[in-house]
Amino acid sequence: MRIQANFSALGETKWYEYVTRFLLGGTITVLTGLIAKRFGPIFGGLFLAFPAIFPASATLMEKHEREKKQKAGIVNTIRGRQAAALDARGTAEGTIGLIVFAIAVWKLEPRWNSGLTLSIALAAWFVVAFLIWRARK
Repeated sequence: MRIQANFSALGETKWYEYVTRFLLGGTITVLTGLIAKRFGPIFGGLFLAFPAIFPASATLMEKHEREKKQKAGIVNTIRGRQAAALDARGTAEGTIGLIVFAIAVWKLEPRWNSGLTLSIALAAWFVVAFLIWRARK
């Protein structure tokens, strides 16, 4: 499997789908801020690993795949659910990398300067994300 960008999908997305993504992502971000305000930044920071755009993306992906099949005259809707499930799996794997990033920042920030801490956390995220991707492949 080769990783590639597909910019043609941008033309398939309608304006209200972007608004849906924005609103859901913004709502999740605000809720994370409220959790951090109520329970403190360490606890609230754990919720930053949640991919805020995922709920909207998964539902829109399923819808687009279903519509493609219906245009082709195929009534089977399982492909849309499979595409959303595959996206969910990738999101879960990426979230593990974000959790590693958050733990690295949490543990290293009190001891080292921010630049070094973020560099190490970024490297840790990349290594974990790559290893998970490679193991799945």
